[in-house]
Amino acid sequence: MPAGAVHDLDSEFNTSNRQEDPTLERCFKGHKDAVTCADFSPSHKQLATGSNDKNLMIWNLNPKARAFRFVGHKDIITAVHFSPSGDLVASASRDKTVRLWTPNIKGESTVFKVHTSTVRSVSFSSDGQRLVTASDDKSVKVWSVHRQKFIYSLNQHTNWVRCARFSPDGRLVASCGDDRTVRLWDTSTRQCINTFSDYGGPATFVDFNASGTCIASSGADNTLKIWDIRTNKLIQHYQVHSAAINGFSFHPSGNYLISGSSDSTVKILDLLEGRLIYTLHGHKGPVLAVAFSREGDLFASGGADSQVLMWKTNFDALNYREVLSRHSKRVTPDPPPHLTDIYPRSPHRHHTQNGTVEINPVVTDIQSADPHVVEVGEAPFSLKGGSGRARGVPGYRDGPSTSTASASTYTHAHEEQEEDEEEERLGPGVTYLLDERSGLPPAFRSTLEHIVQQLDILTQTVAVLEERLTLTEDKLKECLDNQAVILQQTLYTEELREARGAEGPAV
Repeated sequence: MPAGAVHDLDSEFNTSNRQEDPTLERCFKGHKDAVTCADFSPSHKQLATGSNDKNLMIWNLNPKARAFRFVGHKDIITAVHFSPSGDLVASASRDKTVRLWTPNIKGESTVFKVHTSTVRSVSFSSDGQRLVTASDDKSVKVWSVHRQKFIYSLNQHTNWVRCARFSPDGRLVASCGDDRTVRLWDTSTRQCINTFSDYGGPATFVDFNASGTCIASSGADNTLKIWDIRTNKLIQHYQVHSAAINGFSFHPSGNYLISGSSDSTVKILDLLEGRLIYTLHGHKGPVLAVAFSREGDLFASGGADSQVLMWKTNFDALNYREVLSRHSKRVTPDPPPHLTDIYPRSPHRHHTQNGTVEINPVVTDIQSADPHVVEVGEAPFSLKGGSGRARGVPGYRDGPSTSTASASTYTHAHEEQEEDEEEERLGPGVTYLLDERSGLPPAFRSTLEHIVQQLDILTQTVAVLEERLTLTEDKLKECLDNQAVILQQTLYTEELREARGAEGPAV
């Protein structure tokens, strides 16, 4: 449901710019298994992708340049994100770690041992100072990039956390997970300030729009929803996919959104019109990742077929910044949200909107020659993180197993969908599944459930202790620095006294 001020511009966009269909520019082949994540560099020169083959690929957008394969993770790579400056790439993995790579031939990496289970998501803040990670250990954690230290945890999710993102101004964090909720956190108070729970299954992905006034979230129930966080109202609701949505990406202008689904398609939504405008059929199997470039002129998709497809946008050739600057007197841009404007605090439900239109363009497949791949994998050095012991509880499920990517084989995304359906039958918010049909005595099941609850409390306690330990380390360092200054001042004073004492007899 677009704002009226934006509708005024929309009419000029339509009259001054003829919409063209997107075209497939390149097909990158180098991964040996399903491609799970993708991100363009801010410099518009590189594309990073992660895969079930445990490798991070850095593709150069110049067709004649080499691609780099970074080896280091011990398990599936689940997420990848370039820093705002482009000098670092963060990758998350099922090996419970996050790595920071330099995206060049050196391939140096720093390892953060961040969580006690699979790390599903990693993302930089807009200033590049912090990282936010989400994990199957039910926690969201925030890290200092330059100090290379854990800062604090956000612990209210009751099941796997699939995704976490900073708002553009860094004041908020949005997260979503298998407990069927999307949560909004205040980074200053470190408290959950709102919860959206209008989902029929696990929430798979979440992100802010460029202005930070809205968040979008997708679900395993095939839906994509956009919320205005200033009023907490559901303003758009799309049901254009026939299977779970694995990820999406906002266009930098905020006027379009692309989504990738297990139904093997990429959908392009016009958010101004509130309708589906393109369905792209390029992958043979589930589409697991999509990403717009920073300028919006390109977007990439990765799938279970091991392919990375790079598309030229075409339908958005206008420079929106110039148009908005010319109409600045007539159009007031949305201000960033204030924390006091985010209300109410309780979950609430909304009904779906109808009337989306599907258009299937003919997309030309212009595949370039496969680039030369240079394998990079120096021995990484590990930094202290907030890692704890993995909990060895019978029945605890780690992430889904790796499967071979092909047109006829279901990948881990489909396996997760089946597991999610099983969880839906047994009830939301259950990580340790206790099968009611196993014949266990009720007293024994009750005891196990109590143990699980105690383990959750223990996890939260460990997170609090981690925060306090970090604060203690900072205070101790500050005291040592102060002592060093005092010692230097004392030595300087004694030297002055000695100098004056030596000068006295001479006078």
